[in-house]
Amino acid sequence: MAFAPMGPEASFFEVLDRHRESLLAALRRGGQEPRSGGSRLASSSEVLVSIENIIQDIITSLARNEAPAFTIDNRSSWENIKFEDSVGLQMVSHCTTRKIKSDSPKSVKKFALILKILSMIYKLVQSNTYATKRDIYYTDSQLFGNQTVVDNIINDISCMLKVSRRSLHILSTSKGLIAGNLRYIEEDGTKVNCTCGATAVAVPSNIQGIRITDAKFVLIVEKDATFQRLLDDNFCNKLSPCIMITGKGVPDLNTRLLVRKLWDTFHVPVFTLVDADPHGIEIMCIYKYGSMSMSFEAHRLTVPAIRWLGLLPSDLKRLNVPKDSLIPLTNRDQMKLDSILRRPYVTCQPFWRKEMEIMADSKMKAEIQALTFLSSDYLSRVYLPNKLKFGGWI
Repeated sequence: MAFAPMGPEASFFEVLDRHRESLLAALRRGGQEPRSGGSRLASSSEVLVSIENIIQDIITSLARNEAPAFTIDNRSSWENIKFEDSVGLQMVSHCTTRKIKSDSPKSVKKFALILKILSMIYKLVQSNTYATKRDIYYTDSQLFGNQTVVDNIINDISCMLKVSRRSLHILSTSKGLIAGNLRYIEEDGTKVNCTCGATAVAVPSNIQGIRITDAKFVLIVEKDATFQRLLDDNFCNKLSPCIMITGKGVPDLNTRLLVRKLWDTFHVPVFTLVDADPHGIEIMCIYKYGSMSMSFEAHRLTVPAIRWLGLLPSDLKRLNVPKDSLIPLTNRDQMKLDSILRRPYVTCQPFWRKEMEIMADSKMKAEIQALTFLSSDYLSRVYLPNKLKFGGWI
């Protein structure tokens, strides 16, 4: 069933349609034919064999009177990261590693915890059942100490086995929200309609069942407060057909997987709406190019086609945003901005660099809410429609 048109006239989307054609042409030039679906998940048998091989290595070491150790790729060093414009940040094939030794006082506990979680993963995969990261933590919260320990070990195991977290049968609770012209079917057969209303739908933990959309664009909104304001202003219906997503700040894995799935399946333009500050730019970079810690899954998480729609630092002067609506950069902000400017992907984004240099020179930042000085609904009524109609993205 088609979505009922409720948005602007077809001519409104002419620039967006041309942008989509240029994105598709770029994919073809790069030898990447537009396709449906993401990369293949490892089968259960492949995961089980990988874990069995690791246990066999431990047994072999013990038989030789050697202390067993896990060898894990070092995900915290830029030396192990390479950048490709078509993929984002990804691990190099021969990266430096670190050993988690069973005979070292510093790492013996982590060795034991990895072994324990590997055992739990094996049982989950073998029985075709799933657990959340939180479930695993609460199996022995005193032993693990805190949730971060579990999260890091699961990422290490995923990296060590070279499989996705979902292939390990481990899920994470979604914090993101989605609204707009999208329907999908959940794993249990539940049909979900995200058609924009006063409320949004939680991002699903399994995004395999996305079926239907006629959306002209996807808008990623950094903050939940801005997302909710756009919902209240009926933005999705006024600019229908479209999809709106928020990760409520730094996006979780499910939100990033959903954005990538939408791009792989429909190839519609994806834009970000973030604060004009280093933290907002960082979040946009995670969606577009990925993060160092998850670089081993870059092919499943990044969307290099994403464009920066707003809030641009240059918009502040163009719109005459008053100084009392701006916020001085803190030392931490300046350090974050300097760090982003040194990253490899900035060299292929001269317009991004120019915007960040404007911010650095002014030593000021601004939240999206700064636009309310013009009018309470300026963002949804004027700013975003004009940006989308006339191609105001970089």
